[in-house]
Amino acid sequence: MATRRPTPSPPLPPQRLGGLVMTIAAALAAVAAHGQAADQKVEITAQPLTDTDQRRRDPVAKTIYGRDELDKYGDTSVSDVLKRLPGVNMQGGSPKLRGLGAGYTLLLVNGDPAPPGFSLDNLSPGQVERIELTRGPSADQSAQAVAGTLNIILREAPRARQRELNARIGYQAVRPTLAGNASWGDRSGQLSYTLPLSLYQWRGQADSASLRRSLGIDGNPQTLSVPGTDSYWGGGFNFGPRLTWKLGDNDSLSWQTFAQKHRFNNSGRYLTEVLEGTPPTSVDDRYVSGGHWQMLRSGLQWQSKWAGGAKLDVKGGFQASSSRSHNHTDGLDGAGVQTLVRDTDTHNVDRNLTSGGKFTRPLGEAHTLALGWDLERRSRYEVRSIVENGQQLLAGYEGLPFEADIHRAALFMQDEWELAPRWSTYLGLRAERIATTSSGVGDPVRNTSQVVTPIWHINHKLNAAGRDLVRASLTRSYKAPDLTALTNRPTVNTQYPATGPNPELSPDRVGNPALQPELATGLDIAFEKYLPQGGVMSIGGFHRRINGLIRNQTSQQTVPWAAVPRWVSQPINLAQARSTGVELELKARGDELLPISAAQNAWLKGLSLRASASLYRSTVDGIPGPDNRLDGQQPWSATTGFDQVLGKLLGAWPLTVGASLAWTPGYVTQQTPTQTLTQARIRTLDAYALWVVDKQLSVRLSGSNLLADSTRSLTELQPASGLPQSSDNTRSNRRSFNLGMALKF
Repeated sequence: MATRRPTPSPPLPPQRLGGLVMTIAAALAAVAAHGQAADQKVEITAQPLTDTDQRRRDPVAKTIYGRDELDKYGDTSVSDVLKRLPGVNMQGGSPKLRGLGAGYTLLLVNGDPAPPGFSLDNLSPGQVERIELTRGPSADQSAQAVAGTLNIILREAPRARQRELNARIGYQAVRPTLAGNASWGDRSGQLSYTLPLSLYQWRGQADSASLRRSLGIDGNPQTLSVPGTDSYWGGGFNFGPRLTWKLGDNDSLSWQTFAQKHRFNNSGRYLTEVLEGTPPTSVDDRYVSGGHWQMLRSGLQWQSKWAGGAKLDVKGGFQASSSRSHNHTDGLDGAGVQTLVRDTDTHNVDRNLTSGGKFTRPLGEAHTLALGWDLERRSRYEVRSIVENGQQLLAGYEGLPFEADIHRAALFMQDEWELAPRWSTYLGLRAERIATTSSGVGDPVRNTSQVVTPIWHINHKLNAAGRDLVRASLTRSYKAPDLTALTNRPTVNTQYPATGPNPELSPDRVGNPALQPELATGLDIAFEKYLPQGGVMSIGGFHRRINGLIRNQTSQQTVPWAAVPRWVSQPINLAQARSTGVELELKARGDELLPISAAQNAWLKGLSLRASASLYRSTVDGIPGPDNRLDGQQPWSATTGFDQVLGKLLGAWPLTVGASLAWTPGYVTQQTPTQTLTQARIRTLDAYALWVVDKQLSVRLSGSNLLADSTRSLTELQPASGLPQSSDNTRSNRRSFNLGMALKF
């Protein structure tokens, strides 16, 4: 992390400056003379910086959300926290910044890339110290951050004794669920430690409906209506102990371990009504599935301060994760005869070793230079088996092991430069190389990419206090293709057996070993105004020009896994794309925004307001408009919320209430010249009430997704010749409620 410099004060007049220098010189001489007789030890203590102060002082545009934001709604997962933050959207448990997900947003845990299979849905806020949201890349972190970086910092060892216990009961469907977390932290001599443990359960149920117009297995037009019900449940735990030793006045050693494990289960039934055409093989499908995912990460970090203000930070660690899952499906035809028995098994194992370091040294009064490295070696082992009616679905592919090795190496340098009392800049350069080798289908496949990313941030304080700030940055970032996109292992659409053809709307999938990273050049400009009581107002704009955009292209191919040509979806480096946006944010107390009479001020002092709005526009070359936007980037989004402390109004009644509303409109994406995807609007309303009994005990009631909007997507295919095809899918969402108690002792 970059070294933070304090906000400089206005320059002193020459007369006062000369007198101050003489006074300091005399004091130093007296201390030197006395130092031979007795050792002098001076301790300086300071109040910790608030989240807003850290945001104002950081050389890179960064927003920090600490324990107050994490605890506010009594959430059971970090995903629920993130969906309320400005400029953040959640999609399938993964965060999207600036409307861009699928690899454009870099997700870190303690500054290192999150492991494959890691989901914020299964991370308790009680395990997290803070969340850092960075709009632009920095040299000391991976530049795979076209949209930005989300860094999850796990609980840190406390400076004072810490005892916390939280217990929650929740309900969404069928029966209540339980969750809780405890944190035990203390300091003993030179050792400080924290032992956070979280246990959680989830249970839900959703109804779905699908209307599909396509081709049947006989190649003739087919229209199907498929209602269904899906039940899901599971549970797990997180454990993240951290120990920190002070090895002297200048050295410290930290050990951080994070263990996570959860089990998941699903069951459901889909009934197919044939409105037109030949019935599929089965029209009554019932399934049950289950599995587990587990991870262990551990690492050491050594920090040392050297003479002249230099610092060395070295870290290393290992990580292992694995998952297993099994799905069993039984299908009946219209006469009730069993026509389908399918068993799908997957087993994945990932292991990696990491090493990194950063050496920081001041160069005079104006520069702070840093040099560093990042090394990672990751291996993946995967076995997938699909047995249908007693036979492997794809002989020669399914049931065979797949292995891959990924080597990542990076060198970086950065310079934080105080140009003048009100001007500062950050210059960085990062060179990163990723080499991937995979085997399991045919000859080994190798892919190597090298990216050099220059980075420049500049900040200007419009006043001496530094409360009005202009930021600008010009950066290079990239998006590397994931392992699935690189491998040439096929995935067959099971609705259409490989013994026959499949329609364009239901393609098979295969990777592309020749993929290269997407390269993005970015420009960001923002104005930030910091209010006296901790509020902030900001408006900013950004532009990204992306070269080598990766898109899936569907074509009819002669393939080795089928005797007839099949439609296959395969990622390619398509063309150039551009993304532009404007983002606004407001966070302030009521009396900061409306300074009215003292009698009315009682309401406003206890009121906190927050609002944000984002407007996005993007275009992809080679795709006809007007909706040729980047996949998943909505045209705009907005959030608003408030917290009201009623204790200030109702005497001794210590009650706080709050609510938050996030809104994303419906929109259309032209994915290819012949295919469009329409997404329905999404509105999320959360609310809570907090009763603080005393300094040790509080009770919280919260509700999530109170509007219970259904999610809907419509895919339409209009081929130049042939039958138009479409798939219209709707899934219901349910409200959830939590009642929790927090105890500090």
